[in-house]
Amino acid sequence: MSHMHKSFTIDEHYLNSLPFPTIVMNQDGQAIILGKLAEQLFGFSTIDIQGHTASFIQENLLRHLSLETFQTILQNDESTYIDQIQMNTYTNEEITTALLAKPFTEQGERFILMMFMLPELMINSVSNSSTLVDLKQGLDSTFMTVTLDHDGFILECNAEFLKTSQWTPKRVIGKTFWQLFPDNEVSEKITNTIWRNLNSGHTWQGEVEKITKTGQSYWVLLTAIPTFNLETNEQQFILIEKDITKSKTIQHQLEKIAYIDTETGLMNAHRLEKVISSMIEEERHFSFVYLSIDKFYTLKELHDQQIDQGLIVEFTNRIKMYFQDSTMARINENDFVVITPLSEWFIQGFLSYLQQHPIYNSSVAVPISISGGITRYPEDQTTFSQLMKASIATITTVREAGGDKIVSLSKATHKALNRKALIEKRLLQALDQKNLKVLYQPQIDVYSRKITAVEALVRWEDEVIGVVSPDELIPIAEETGLINNIGSFMLEKACEQVLTWKKAGLDLKVSINSSVREFRDKNMAQSILETLAKTGCPASLIQIEITEKFALEAEAATFITKQMRKLENEGISFILDDFGTGYGSFRYMQILPIDTLKIDKTFTSSLLKSEKTQKLMNGMVQLGKSMELKVVAEGVETAEQADLLISYGCDAIQGYYISKPIPAEEIEVLLVK
Repeated sequence: MSHMHKSFTIDEHYLNSLPFPTIVMNQDGQAIILGKLAEQLFGFSTIDIQGHTASFIQENLLRHLSLETFQTILQNDESTYIDQIQMNTYTNEEITTALLAKPFTEQGERFILMMFMLPELMINSVSNSSTLVDLKQGLDSTFMTVTLDHDGFILECNAEFLKTSQWTPKRVIGKTFWQLFPDNEVSEKITNTIWRNLNSGHTWQGEVEKITKTGQSYWVLLTAIPTFNLETNEQQFILIEKDITKSKTIQHQLEKIAYIDTETGLMNAHRLEKVISSMIEEERHFSFVYLSIDKFYTLKELHDQQIDQGLIVEFTNRIKMYFQDSTMARINENDFVVITPLSEWFIQGFLSYLQQHPIYNSSVAVPISISGGITRYPEDQTTFSQLMKASIATITTVREAGGDKIVSLSKATHKALNRKALIEKRLLQALDQKNLKVLYQPQIDVYSRKITAVEALVRWEDEVIGVVSPDELIPIAEETGLINNIGSFMLEKACEQVLTWKKAGLDLKVSINSSVREFRDKNMAQSILETLAKTGCPASLIQIEITEKFALEAEAATFITKQMRKLENEGISFILDDFGTGYGSFRYMQILPIDTLKIDKTFTSSLLKSEKTQKLMNGMVQLGKSMELKVVAEGVETAEQADLLISYGCDAIQGYYISKPIPAEEIEVLLVK
């Protein structure tokens, strides 16, 4: 019983708007819901009656109604009207009333609406008729109105409706509700929804397309209301409509402007995305062909200005001629997309077609080169975003190889692109759920032979993707802008760990890697200082590692340098990481507040294999020392490497010879040793 009531969704406002006491029952005779007038008359609430058997209603309210008649009412597929029956109120008073029982279906279940039409309420309804007349006159002068019977046939309509729809009363009376709408699938869905709502006692409102007598389309804002005719004792429905055709026409024109490229008449990228999404929903297989005109702006400079528009128009005409019956779009000034079921060899033949049908400018053929990519749905990619990203990757590959080709990426490349897209998606969730981990790799001070600093390194093992290495994670994070989120996460964790160690009597410095992208935010320094203040971490125990690429950009961008100076003044030190692998300029070493050089592990790994590398590393160490910088060598894996680097004058060493990156608690174990 509780399940049945839960699935029943008739509008209680509709029940309460009816002028008579009303009960809704299921086909077994159990009461489901009472209107307010029924609760007042019978002294029972909806909660009181739920769960009782059919005999409860009959014994308490309709005791003068025979069981056979009651069962007939419940089983009748048509409305039942009984002119006079005796019923009992909660005060045990017997009253005479008319009964109207109307069956209806809701969510596949059959119910009966029982309305008790008390004489005194009939009188009250008549007394209010003047108000209703005034209301109807007001509606008729402002809106189109149509009245339907319980089967959806038109009973009456006003002059406004006749004027707009071009019907005459003689022709439209007796037509059905459905004949007022276009005969198409979209309209059928809407009209069926409206009709279900009305028959369930719900009001429906929305914008709908209708047709005139001659089949001309017009738009209305429709409010459909279920009502009851006291004179005929029958359910009716009223449609109240406002003509919105003008505003809808303007809307369609604006949409056309928004979705169509005016120069070529092709759809634009916004419209293309909607079309592709629909095709994907329908599971239609297709090839997504991205075509880009190479050196487009150079072509415009080489030829006179007349070629500007003519070139694009003529190129579009050739796409239309070659890819007939295919869907086409213009993405930007010189990029186009064709959606086609055609084979790869045919698509690639478009280049030969362009050679056979050149575009001329002042009788001279324009040398057009095309870079193109073919991505298949669903074999290669499965979303519009992925199709676009794969196409751009393909175009980049083609152009790097010289251009003028239309190619498909390999399965392995598509697999890598899919993994990249999945990493982007999962990384957002990982950052939100704090699923990233921080490991720490210790540095040994060569003079004290103690661990004095650690480098904080991000690690991520996703339950769907598996292990994502930093070499894979960081470039994707920088490309998507998520590097800022990772940086904030790492800084906060590092600060918390510094405090934990400090409370244990360990003054370990922690270095974190920072991207130049993070420092392009002019509030970066302030954000770092706020994190330090929030966690209570001493600035002197935090080091920020930057790359030579970062240093080169910081050299040119004074606001980055100012932020670094601001942090240095607060006690934070900067380390130049991966030294020797980036740019050849050393000017930034004069300008930026760098405290330490960290020589890249690629030099350390070949230290014992090459005498040149030994001389180079020795020279880098001496360069650092001459500038009064601390020098750290990373990637140290053997005692021989460590001894040689110490002999050069390195201040600290880092690498697997000391320890691989480990959790914070294992660092404490190493310190004890």
